[in-house]
Formats: sequence, C-alpha cells, structure tokens
Amino acid sequence: MCDNWPVVAEPEPSPRARPRAWRRWLRRSLQGLAAVVVLGVGAALIDGCAAFGKRAQGTRLERMRGSPQWRDGQFRNPQPLENSAWLMLKGAVNASKHTSPSSTIPTVAGDRKRFATTPASGLRVTWMGHSALLIEIEGRRVLTDPVWSHRASPFSWMGPQRWYPPTIALAELPTLDAVVISHDHYDHLDRGTIMALKDRDTTFVVPLGLGAHLAYWGVPQGRIVELDWWERAEVNGLTIVCTPARHASGRMLVDNDAKLWAGYALLGTSHRVYFSGDTGLFPGLREIGERLGPFDLTMIEAGQYDRAWPDWHAGPEQAVRAHQLVRGRVMLPIHWGLFTLAYHGWTEPIERVIVAAERAGVGLIVPRPGESVEPSAPPALERWWPEVPWKTAAEHPVVSTQME
Repeated sequence: MCDNWPVVAEPEPSPRARPRAWRRWLRRSLQGLAAVVVLGVGAALIDGCAAFGKRAQGTRLERMRGSPQWRDGQFRNPQPLENSAWLMLKGAVNASKHTSPSSTIPTVAGDRKRFATTPASGLRVTWMGHSALLIEIEGRRVLTDPVWSHRASPFSWMGPQRWYPPTIALAELPTLDAVVISHDHYDHLDRGTIMALKDRDTTFVVPLGLGAHLAYWGVPQGRIVELDWWERAEVNGLTIVCTPARHASGRMLVDNDAKLWAGYALLGTSHRVYFSGDTGLFPGLREIGERLGPFDLTMIEAGQYDRAWPDWHAGPEQAVRAHQLVRGRVMLPIHWGLFTLAYHGWTEPIERVIVAAERAGVGLIVPRPGESVEPSAPPALERWWPEVPWKTAAEHPVVSTQME
C-alpha cells in the first residue's frame, strides 16, 4: 500500500539556502580537522612528555645561576653561534641522495666477555656509532652519550632512526664506573637508555642542570654529579674534568640553553683521553690542550655539519684542527655513522677527515661500529664503508666565523 503513495518532490533549495548549507559543511569539516589536530598534538605530547625531561629547580637552579656561563636566564657561549634559516632551507632542498646507507653497514657484535680482561696497553675504546663510546682506561670503564633507542627523538613514531641495531645489548655491557653525558639533545641523551641504566651502580657525570632530567627519570640523586666547565670529579681513582664546548642545549624549543653543554677529559695515572661532545671550533680548545693535554686519544665530532650552522659542529677539517689544538696523539672521529641529522652524504665526514688528517700528519683510527681498538697499536686504516659520491671541502665549506 505504501508503494502506491504519491511521490512528492522535495522543493528546490532557495538561492540563500545553498550558501548556508555549504557554510555548514565547511564549518563542520574545519571542526573535524581541528579535533584531529588537537588529538594528534595531544597524543604526541603524551608520547613525548616524559622524554622532554624536567626543568631545574631549587638548589640545582641556584647553582646554575652562579656559573660564569649563565647570563640573562640561560647558558651562553663566549663566542655566539651563527645560523641561517635560508641556508638551512637551501640545504634541505639540495640534500645529498646518500644521507643514509642504502646497504647493510658492517658492524662488530659484542658481549661482556670481550671486556672481561683489562687491555694490555691500559687504554681501549669501543665505538658504538655516533657519540657513544665505551672507554676502558687503566681498569676503569666510562660510557659516553649512550643512545640505544631506535630513534633520536622524544617520540617512538617519528624522528631520526638508527641505521643498525645496537652492537651490544645494554644488559651485556660490563660494569661501568661512569656514564658521562655531554648535553641534552636527543642524539646524546636518550631517556630509554638512561632508564635501562639507572639501577646500575654507576656514577652519572653531566653538565650543570642536566641532572634534573636524570632525577626525573629515576636516577638516584646520590649518583648524579653535575659539573661546570673546568670542574672535576674523582670516580674510582679516575679524574673526570668537564671541559668547555661551543654548542647549545634543549629538548622542547622552549628550554633552549637551559642546561649546560660540555666535553670531558678523562685523566688516569698514565693515560689521558679527550671526548669533545658536540662543539664548533673555538679558542678554548687550545686552553684544554695546555691545561689537560697531551692526550693519548681524542674523540672529536666530525659529522652532521652544514654551512647553515657553521659554529654548532666542527665538521671534518676543523675536527682535525681541534685535535691538534688539544694536543692529541691519535684521533677517533665521532658523531657520524648512525643517524641522519644533516644534508651531506653519510660517508662524506669520514672521507674528508681522512684527507685532512693525511695533510696534517694526524694519526687516525676508524673502527667499525662495535669494534674495540687500542690507540697505542692502531690498526691499518680500512675503508669499511661503501664508496659514494661526496663533496670536497672547497665545494661544501664549513667555516667557523669566530675561532681566534
């Protein structure tokens, strides 16, 4: 019966009704998009909240304010950092096609058995990629800037991801006397790794303010040592000196330079080593060499550079110069070989370091990730990485604007 009802045609919308319907559709679409954005931002903040860390407060903050490096509410470099948003955009557009490996990188797997005996020379270093190193010096073991997570990022789903798995599991690391952190950028301070190490009986040596992050993540306050530049700590008979560096800090844009950055000198009875952390070239490197050198081994950052930020990172040729300024004997280039953080080809840093070192007569060790080397008997240089196009220093200069 209902099928026999007359069909009544719906009236045509008036000319005024049509725009109103369109506006309603647009408004609802924008509201839906805004809801998605808000939910996405909220999820991202929740995911990264703990990794952002904690601001310094109380006595920790008061000590920071007393530092010669603290001015106008933040830490400052004696020489300012230059950077260019235009050159950064230009670099991104013209990035190398080889910023990350296209094939498997040869690594050397390890476990705690390798570190069961003290090296005959009294000094051995194992490079884990980027700035993570296990330094064995006169029976003491120091781990630098450990990043074992899949990404150098506060988020588990975005950010620079590592090119290969860790060469040794954290559980297989030997007893550590100290873990030293140079600054709080994500490729140097990783919450996941610190959480895995926090219950170990080890001392965490960090620059001023950075202890706030560690304490927030559960590291006992009694095992955190915070140092200003030139201050030192004694850890199981090893002297650890916090050295100046030319860089920056920050984990969430609104906390830029709220914590100090640094390098370190490890001083034993018979051996001395220098770990640069992240740094551009600056006059204080000569003072480090005069006061604390000469060094049997330097580990100096040589990768992830660009002309858009010439003072933030030394780059290959200036890394060799820094090695000379601090009076090093053998150099191990670091801050390359694990993450894509710049626009150059991934093998370019080490190729340029080799050329610069040969010209300067500087001895190099370039281990595979995970390989252990004794600087007193360095192995012959072997190019274990593939041959890919790279620019010469003349084609891709990285020049510090304020060295002398």
